[in-house]
Amino acid sequence: MEKPQITQAMINAYDEYTHLTLDSRGFMEKLTTLAGSASAAAAIAPLLAANKAAAEMIAANDDRLTAKDVGYAGSSGEMKAYLVEPKNPAGKLGGVIVIHENRGLNPHIRDVARRMALEGFVTLAPDFLSPLGGTPDNEDQAREMFGKLDAATTVANAAATVDYLSRLDTVNGNVGAIGFCWGGGLVNNLATKSPDLKAGVAYYGAQPPAAEVPNIKAAMMLHYGGLDERINAGIDAYRKALEENGKTFQIFVYEGANHAFNNDTSAARYDKNAADLAWSRTVEFLKKNLA
Repeated sequence: MEKPQITQAMINAYDEYTHLTLDSRGFMEKLTTLAGSASAAAAIAPLLAANKAAAEMIAANDDRLTAKDVGYAGSSGEMKAYLVEPKNPAGKLGGVIVIHENRGLNPHIRDVARRMALEGFVTLAPDFLSPLGGTPDNEDQAREMFGKLDAATTVANAAATVDYLSRLDTVNGNVGAIGFCWGGGLVNNLATKSPDLKAGVAYYGAQPPAAEVPNIKAAMMLHYGGLDERINAGIDAYRKALEENGKTFQIFVYEGANHAFNNDTSAARYDKNAADLAWSRTVEFLKKNLA
């Protein structure tokens, strides 16, 4: 059977489904129209979605790392998280918070945390659905839960995460954060609220209100997919506010790349060239700012 042809309109419909107002029935109806038949839509849908089976690039038991689930005090209750550290480091390391998409702390984000730890950081991937009991296995259910989170409490939990990670014995006191999609937006908002954050990396994340930008102390690196019209609509205003307030920042737009281009579990949207380049820039930036 030939590989189904995936168009940009299909990718946009999936983005509308996962981030805006389209429900699952509406998505499949729109996809059926775009694909030409229900059978074609059924074959295409899994390629647009993330595939948990493809999540692991670094094995959970990789002998170069120590990894465990931890709990710590959030702003209004216990936060759950996945902590990963390089084995036998030469000294204390910078700390990096890895913030998930709107699917919660899933196998892919745990894997990203392991990848970051192998770059030489103590890495913590919090579950920001902890106030609601934690990330469920069902990703549709997880997405629905994000709408029930209190925004101010979520940012306060992120600030508490910075404090927790900075105080670990193996961390040198310097903490940065990297976030994807929903997590990218949280990195941007965290930077406006936490003076202790040293570096923020937002992948295709919603921009913070311009009025909050003067509060940013962290150096910022912002990655965007060139085809991501929904998120990219806010770039110019964010850039202007960062420039006018003398902030340290870099903005990269990867032409031809979609929203979620870094997520290698989503066959239709993953862009290896963009992802590899953004990752190399991110690691260099974090090493510079968290040393």
